[in-house]
Amino acid sequence: MATESPETKPKKRNIALITGITGQDGGYLVEFLLQKGYEIHGIIRRSTTFNTDRINHLYENPASPNAEAIKLHYGDLNDSSSLLKIIASIKPTEIYNLGAMSHVKTSFDLSEYTADINAVGTLRILDAIRTCGLEKHVRFYQASTSELYGKVQEIPQSETTPFYPRSPY
Repeated sequence: MATESPETKPKKRNIALITGITGQDGGYLVEFLLQKGYEIHGIIRRSTTFNTDRINHLYENPASPNAEAIKLHYGDLNDSSSLLKIIASIKPTEIYNLGAMSHVKTSFDLSEYTADINAVGTLRILDAIRTCGLEKHVRFYQASTSELYGKVQEIPQSETTPFYPRSPY
């Protein structure tokens, strides 16, 4: 019986899960990861419009080589069960959390919703990773914003710059 050496063992394909896949950064990330040969899964919210304009050119054509590499799933950062179901079914190797309520003015009008999506939503993803037993097998990237610095006291900012946020966002 032959054993596979590390050189002959087939390379496992990276599987990325992206929240906020239909946003500006999500669209750029999809293009980048496709070039690297990733299988990509994105979470999209159910809404009255199918807001995929930024990624349509990558997956809409069934003849495209990307058609099989991109899969979209309905889910929401405020729904633990949808996150758990998606993460358990695809077992991603990487999760990119780009999903957020990202409008500063609206964050004042909907401050509780903003905190639920931007902060608690992140905790829900991390909890789903732990519940699925993937904490040692998945890399997690949390996008954030320069709005955390708010009214900056020093320029340029560094890892030790204190936060002075001026909005719920």
